[in-house]
Formats: sequence, structure tokens, C-alpha cells
Amino acid sequence: MATLDRTDVGLRALHLLEGQRMAQSLFAHVIDTQVIRPGRSEEEVDNRIALIAREVFGVRAGRVRRRFVRSWPNTVVGGPWPERVIGAQDLVVLDFESLLAPYETGFARTVALGDAPVRRRLVHDLTAVATGAREAFRADVSITGRELCAKVRALAAKAGRSLAARHCGRLTGTAPAPHAEATRPEVFICPENDRPLRRTLEQGWHAHWILQIHLADEHRGHAVVHTELLDLV
Repeated sequence: MATLDRTDVGLRALHLLEGQRMAQSLFAHVIDTQVIRPGRSEEEVDNRIALIAREVFGVRAGRVRRRFVRSWPNTVVGGPWPERVIGAQDLVVLDFESLLAPYETGFARTVALGDAPVRRRLVHDLTAVATGAREAFRADVSITGRELCAKVRALAAKAGRSLAARHCGRLTGTAPAPHAEATRPEVFICPENDRPLRRTLEQGWHAHWILQIHLADEHRGHAVVHTELLDLV
């Protein structure tokens, strides 16, 4: 295997950042043009987002097609998610995982429709936990997956929430799979990963991480998601 140089490493980082930039722009476009509206089905919104991604950004969904939009109660982790019409007071998760597959990264946001204070508060708490996780990562150059996961759990508990998934992030390019952290903990931000997140991988690449926060309101059956690059932005 050829030795990587700074150009290789730098181009990979730029590739990941380009995926993040595209996802942020797509999300802003979807929100600004009010693609998500009460009365529209999830499938209709999915199709509109796919069209915008293709025509405006020149990006097509990956080979394994996943939903871009899930509305309450389809926001819960796992599925299966039956088709439904978006309601006026729904929580709506926008997940661009399949669009970003060629970029080896992920991006998801949750929006609260209407004025229901309980649901808006859940989205606010999600943003606060994600911000706190990023600050914890920046503050400790030797932080491990186990340590960051513990900090995220503590931040969620402080807000009166719980994590809806066992891990809270993963190595870029790692396909998410149910319970995969049990067999490969070193590629997840999870309790079993005692390795530093900032490290060089066996292939010579720098490890880059995706922050993936799933918060739950167990009493009401709500879940919210925040996904983005952790270490490059």
C-alpha cells in the first residue's frame, strides 16, 4: 500500500467538509422553501427533497435508499416506519444519510412544527447537548470514545433527557448497523471504546468522526436526532 502524504489527507478532509456544506445548504433550502408542510405525506416530501438535491446540488441518493424525512411517531430509532401524513404539531427528522453516502459522512436535523412548547423544548435540548458534546471534544485532545459518550449522557441527563441509542457517534465511512458497536467498538463513540478519538488509523488516514445524538422523551414517545461532522467543523 502506498504511503499517504499531506495532500491525500487534506483532500479527504476537504471531501468530508464538502459533503457537510452541501447537506447544510440543502437543509436550509428545504426549510426556506417550506418543503415540510402539514398535510404532506412523508413520501411526497422525500420526493421533493430528492428532486432538489438532484437539480440544485447535483446529488443523487445512494444505492440503498433510505427516508430523508420521518415525522412523529416515526422519529423513534430503528423502525419499521409506516407511511404517514405530517401533522401540524409534529417533530420532523431530516436525515440525509443516503445522499451523503459518497461523501462517507452524515447529516441530520430535527425541526418542530407548530407551537407545542414540549416539542420545541426537546429540539432546544438536543441542540444544547450537541453543542456541549462538541465543546467537550475540543477541550480534551486525548478524549476517548468512552469519555465523550459519558459526557454526552451526562449532558442529556442534566436536561432531563435520555439517549435513544447506545452510541453517540461513529467513524466516517462506517456504515451504521444495529448493535455494531458491540463487535467493533473502536469505530463508535460508545462506552466500550477506550481509544482516543484523535488518532491515525492503520491505513494512515486521520480518524474523522460523525457526532450522532439521539434524544428521547420516553413519556411522550418523541425522539429527535442531530448528526454532523464532529472534528472538522
